Amino acid sequence: MGNRAGGRRTGPKCIAIVGPYASGKTTLFEALLARTGTIPKQNPVSSGNTVSDHSAEARAHAMSVEAVFATTEFMGESITFVDCPGSVEFAFEAEPVLAACDLAVVVAEPDEKKIPALQLIMRRLDDLGVPRILFLNKVDKGTAGVRDTLKLLQPASRAPLLLRQIPLRKDGVVVGSIDLALERAYIYREYAESEIAEIPGDEKARELEARFAMLETLADHDDQLMEQLLEEIEPPKDEIFDDLAADLRDGTVVPVLIGAAEKGNGALRLLKAIRHDAPDVEATRKRLGAGDGTIVQVMKTIHTPHGGKLSVSRILSGNVADGAELWLTATDTAKVSGIYRMLGKDQSKLQSAGTGDTVALGKLDNVTTGRTLTTAKGGTTQLVRLEPPKPVYAFALRPKERKDEVKMSAAIQRLAEEDPSLTLHHNQDSAETVLSGHGEMHLRVVRERLEGRNLIPIEGHAPAVPYRETIRKGVQQRGRHKKQSGGHGQFGDVVIEIKPLPRGSGFEFTDSITGGVVPKQYIPSVEAGVRDFLKTGPLGFPVVDIAVNLSDGSYHTVDSSDMAFQMAAKIAMKEGMGACSPVLLEPVMKVVILTPSDATARIIALVPQRRGQILGYDARDGWLGWDVVEATMPQSEIGDLIIELRSATAGAATYRAEFDHMAELTGRLADEAVQSAGKAA
Repeated sequence: MGNRAGGRRTGPKCIAIVGPYASGKTTLFEALLARTGTIPKQNPVSSGNTVSDHSAEARAHAMSVEAVFATTEFMGESITFVDCPGSVEFAFEAEPVLAACDLAVVVAEPDEKKIPALQLIMRRLDDLGVPRILFLNKVDKGTAGVRDTLKLLQPASRAPLLLRQIPLRKDGVVVGSIDLALERAYIYREYAESEIAEIPGDEKARELEARFAMLETLADHDDQLMEQLLEEIEPPKDEIFDDLAADLRDGTVVPVLIGAAEKGNGALRLLKAIRHDAPDVEATRKRLGAGDGTIVQVMKTIHTPHGGKLSVSRILSGNVADGAELWLTATDTAKVSGIYRMLGKDQSKLQSAGTGDTVALGKLDNVTTGRTLTTAKGGTTQLVRLEPPKPVYAFALRPKERKDEVKMSAAIQRLAEEDPSLTLHHNQDSAETVLSGHGEMHLRVVRERLEGRNLIPIEGHAPAVPYRETIRKGVQQRGRHKKQSGGHGQFGDVVIEIKPLPRGSGFEFTDSITGGVVPKQYIPSVEAGVRDFLKTGPLGFPVVDIAVNLSDGSYHTVDSSDMAFQMAAKIAMKEGMGACSPVLLEPVMKVVILTPSDATARIIALVPQRRGQILGYDARDGWLGWDVVEATMPQSEIGDLIIELRSATAGAATYRAEFDHMAELTGRLADEAVQSAGKAA
């Protein structure tokens, strides 16, 4: 005790603001900027005029859809706040930000339904080793006591939640807070600094009880403090603050501050806690394992309408001047063309940036989000490895006008630079361009950007399901192709045996020709004709799990050719397949669903509604209050599965799926699939 923290960390800081959807992150972001005087007043989110509302999509949906950066000054120090989206569909936006920030402020509210979503965030911060403060928002609207709320929220955090403030109530209404370290009361004033007051007499006992609980938790990591508590010695306040800062930086506790961001309450105390307790860029460098010299970590890519590409970056060490050459690899470099301080969509030009600064670097065309850059020739070790979660939602898209195909491709490439969690691939079977992401809203925003920002009208629909077809019985069939049109004619004659194979066997071709009735040089032509027919069977889909044997035939010494035998094989297949009882096959996936335990029963109930079969479920290893449900489910039923899962779990559940087997599909669903294939053809 005494100097565990080593004093206050000075220099520019980068603070990420994270939390579940609708917990009040953007409201707090706005309140912090107003309190520091960076913006003239705090605008409500409903106004569509906050610093975070710099995109048409954010305004249209009244939600954050990307990370927004704003640099401010507080008591002589530079702090960059990053408002990260709360929706799980845009959660990956926070990944490169959290990697390079010094501290996360986790915004939560007294809502039991949002605990699983909060747990996802807290676990990710644990994995990354990012220190955090929990800001308990909307305390003026909560009905439960704040300590009861913390007991409710504690399962979301591995580290103990350490209450630093308790609400001050009057006639049952929250009118302020009591700081347990300072032993001082603060009376809230709307959009203004709180008024300092003495702790009311009738609140003193409650304050002493809560303060002792705070000190007990701090004493778990401070033997001297433990002795003082046992001997009933009052510890000095400066030593308490030292412990609070040290434990926050070490990640052994999560300090909890309270407030009502909508009215600006609690913003100033949070700012002071960040200034005094937060680690600095040196701790972030150590966490990432950064080397010496000038090191730059890219946190976000933005394509602006007029200024071109911006790479929002953290200067982990050293200095970067406008015009500097940055190395990506031993041979790849990029030249800085403009350095900007960010305030939402607005930028102000700088000549240079130093250690700890968070700035936008202009026109680094070959640089992507997550890259580590350096001024040292040859590049440096990549400090961050971005691994987007597997997509859970997709749609096929195409421009309404063919002339826009090249333009659309370039636009999607730019969007993928801004959002590395997007996946684009071309489906060879269906000739579709398929865009995959993390939910219906995620891809809706992408489409809106294509149409609004890039002026490309888009048509979209659910991706085609890769149905296949096979046969239930075998048949022998002759196919003869004969054509005479003057000069050399065309002649090919084959007899083939078509038989079904076990599921998953694919295609086999054999021949049992004797006596040269079909010359050897034409046998590969027969196989080529069969394979060509199998691309589209009688039901309209590729044929699988089938064996074809060439058993007999005849030829003409003059008129037979490779093409003639290919045609004969196709004729035999076309006439024979109809008699083989063709049947449709649909892909069935192995699905693993991760869900909060209180929703497991609902999840198990919805699986059979999607023609799925439950294989089993168990507790999720290492995740208190979570389960893993395993099932099989037809791929055609998985398209919008994520929407129903999230609806049942307040946005927390997710799934992963992989191909398991093909299964027969009959009846109405099979008829609809065949009709759909016919229309598409």
